[in-house]
Amino acid sequence: MYWMVMLLSLSLLALIGTGIYLEINPPTSNRNTQRRWKAVVGVNLLVFVGAQIGLLVLGMQDAMAADVTVVKPDSGVSIGLGLALIGIGIPTALATIGAGIAVGPVGAASLAVIAEKPELFGRTLIYLGLAEGIAIYGLVVTILMLGKIG
Repeated sequence: MYWMVMLLSLSLLALIGTGIYLEINPPTSNRNTQRRWKAVVGVNLLVFVGAQIGLLVLGMQDAMAADVTVVKPDSGVSIGLGLALIGIGIPTALATIGAGIAVGPVGAASLAVIAEKPELFGRTLIYLGLAEGIAIYGLVVTILMLGKIG
């Protein structure tokens, strides 16, 4: 099983390395070179997906063959509490992702407007703050939900 995780990790690192290499040295307009790079990336993705499927299948077999352990009711965190904590963290995660998606275009547009009319800096800062406020709303919802766990 560990060799499958290693194969998955190496494939992912090779994919990232290929992307960085192609960003630094873009391929020439030669068709053979472009086909070769497409083949390299295709084989790498095929190995990555195959390793994921293999890891899933082998992982399911190991999970099904595992001995059943009895959890004492007075132990620290129960499964229900753990799932509740994960569910409470989801609003913050999604709100942060949404804020990141919103701040990108708003920030780029703000810089473009400020370059042309510097007197609009305050107005663009308000728009940027509104986009950033999305993350704060998610954090507030998470804090309110944490208060409900008893």
